[in-house]
Amino acid sequence: MLKIAVFGANGGTGRLLVRQALAAGHTVTAVTRNPQTFTLGDPLPGGMENLTVAEANVHDPAAVDRAVAGHDVVLSALGVPYGRKSISVYSVGITNIIAAMDGHGIRRLVCVSSSATDPATRTHDTGGGFFFEKVLKPFITKTLGKQLYEDMLRMEQLVQRSDLDYTIVRPSGLFETPGVTEYVDAEIELPERFTSRADLAAFMLRLGEGAEYSRTSAAVATVSTHPRVIDLLRQEALSR
Repeated sequence: MLKIAVFGANGGTGRLLVRQALAAGHTVTAVTRNPQTFTLGDPLPGGMENLTVAEANVHDPAAVDRAVAGHDVVLSALGVPYGRKSISVYSVGITNIIAAMDGHGIRRLVCVSSSATDPATRTHDTGGGFFFEKVLKPFITKTLGKQLYEDMLRMEQLVQRSDLDYTIVRPSGLFETPGVTEYVDAEIELPERFTSRADLAAFMLRLGEGAEYSRTSAAVATVSTHPRVIDLLRQEALSR
């Protein structure tokens, strides 16, 4: 069993990742800047004795260093909402995480990015139809999410320049499912348009437990079910 530090543990993907890692028998530190609001919902069958909740703002190098110390693997599910203002959570956060991992001799890093991060993929036609390809996707990637994806790209470049055994995970449009479903994964990219958060968490945990996709990026997408575009828009509106 592993000692796993999960950054972004209070987010939708982070909470699922913590639950899945605990259910698999790992010792988990849930790292969040707001530990008082951290919850996993329904109790786990195996209990919570292997869970520690650590307070750390990823902009604080000392706090990140304390959170990383003593672990075997670091999983970063950092995430922020879309916004027009400059975003630095991904790039600053990963800078401090990499420094802490280097300082403590920890090698394995798995971090979440997005299939929309690489500018070359933003114009790739995924077969989603005219509205999705010509209206919705450009609006999200070039306007609503411009600052977010630019910082994600900076994060990817920092990770790629590190000496760590890393995998950058690139999901597609995130949505909710009751549990882990059937998903596919591949190096760099996939044509599918959506990824459930439960599947993303399961894939990240799988990577953290092994050495797949070492020092490269990996795409993951859900194939057994898909959300309606209107549901994704409603989810984004509620999150804001």
